[in-house]
Amino acid sequence: MAFSFRQIQYFVAVAENGAVSRASHELSISQSTVTEAIRELEGDLGFPLFDRRSHGVELTLKGHQFLRHARKILSEIADARRALRSETAPIEGRLAVGVTPLVAAYVLPDLLARFRRAFPHVAVEIIEDTRDYLDHLLVGGELDVAVMVAGTERSSAALHVETMEASPYRLWLPIGHRLAEAESIGIVDLAEEPFVLLMLDEIAEAAEYAWRRAGVRPPVAIRTRSVEAARSLVATGAGVAILPDLTYRPWSLEGDKIEARDLAEALSPVEVVIGWRRGSPLDAIATQFVAVARTYRAGRGRS
Repeated sequence: MAFSFRQIQYFVAVAENGAVSRASHELSISQSTVTEAIRELEGDLGFPLFDRRSHGVELTLKGHQFLRHARKILSEIADARRALRSETAPIEGRLAVGVTPLVAAYVLPDLLARFRRAFPHVAVEIIEDTRDYLDHLLVGGELDVAVMVAGTERSSAALHVETMEASPYRLWLPIGHRLAEAESIGIVDLAEEPFVLLMLDEIAEAAEYAWRRAGVRPPVAIRTRSVEAARSLVATGAGVAILPDLTYRPWSLEGDKIEARDLAEALSPVEVVIGWRRGSPLDAIATQFVAVARTYRAGRGRS
């Protein structure tokens, strides 16, 4: 097994973009170069990484598993380069970070791992709570920074907020669903479909807003605060769901396949933001955390 850094880089780009054409545009190289690199990587590994579709590519189960390792490889190489360039003394101290529930599950692990690899002598304290309460802690000086899913209401004017990622909503379907062959699906087509609603970070409210705008009221199969429960319920045919791409994985924990399709109606994407108290200078540790967050790219969407 002798795959290269460039093959890993190309594989991650294709996985994150969902198509060779989009990946090649992002990388500023030809599609044939990307395709050949992926083919050679699959040959080295001994298994296919993608299922080829008319509308792009989708990760296989092994491809999905390999993606986690590939992202870690790229992250560690970037950390090594950054560490070798640094000539300063190690930063030591404490950092208090607040996170909302979806961030805790789908953004924080990778973001925190990157920060800890770069600054291993910093003790990080994590507090998970609602956006409103995290705003309160930031204003009160009890948190240094917070990484949050932005809500429909603006954060306090006392906070400085920057967008890290905008994650679009898509429709999750079980494999073999009657609508799975369509590339784009309208809300009116879902009027009789049972829905799985995720009761976290105003996600359910987005689905209900889409229903109201389309003039339909589909039945609700279940309301849950667990993304993994929602994933398993969709995969086993209990209902469909409208969820942000940052939570999408093509397989449930039980190994059942989940399809994701674009919605015909545009919904405002879920924004992941980082915030801190306005007018209060960030210390050296918080400044470095914000710098890592600014370069962070979840890339969850089409993988």
